[in-house]
Amino acid sequence: MKIVIGSKNPTKIAAVNRGFASFEAEFVSLDVSSGVSDQPFSDEETIRGAINRAKAALTEGNGDIGVGLEGGVQETSLGLLLCNWGAIVTNDINPIVAGGARFLLPEEIAERLRAGEELGPVMDDYAKKQNVSKQEGAVGIFTNGMVNRADMFTHVMSLLVGQFAYQQKVSQK
Repeated sequence: MKIVIGSKNPTKIAAVNRGFASFEAEFVSLDVSSGVSDQPFSDEETIRGAINRAKAALTEGNGDIGVGLEGGVQETSLGLLLCNWGAIVTNDINPIVAGGARFLLPEEIAERLRAGEELGPVMDDYAKKQNVSKQEGAVGIFTNGMVNRADMFTHVMSLLVGQFAYQQKVSQK
C-alpha cells in the first residue's frame, strides 16, 4: 500500500507514520497546495485544506491513500482557538475527516492573526526560535512541552486510521 502525505512538514509526516504504524506501507511525502489561505481562519476552511491536501497527495503521488493534515484557528466567544484537522482519501471512498484537540491562544497572538499574520512566523517571533511549526508548534510552546504538534496530529491520525480500518472491515462483510 502506498500512502502519500500532502506535506513535507516533519511533524505531519511523523504523525502519519505513527497513525499507520500497524500497516505494511510505503510512505511518500509531497509538498502540495492546501487550496486555502496560508492561515485558515475557521474549521470549515481548515477542513477544506486537509481534504484538498489529501486529494492532491493521492493524485500527484499516484498512491492508494492520500493524507492531508491542516492547522488553523477558529474564532469563538472566548477568543481564538487553535485547531487541527485531517483527511484520508482513496479512489473508492468519500473523504474521512477528523479534528483534534483545541486550546485558546493568548490574546497577543490572536490579535496578530486577526491582523493578517500567519501563526508559524508569529510563533517564531514570539518564541524567539526558528521553524516552530516544524518542531513543537504553538501547542508545544503554550503547553510547556506537555503536548507537541506531532502529538496533536497523531491524535487526528488515530481518529482517521481507526475510521478507515472500520470502513475496510465493514466493506469486507
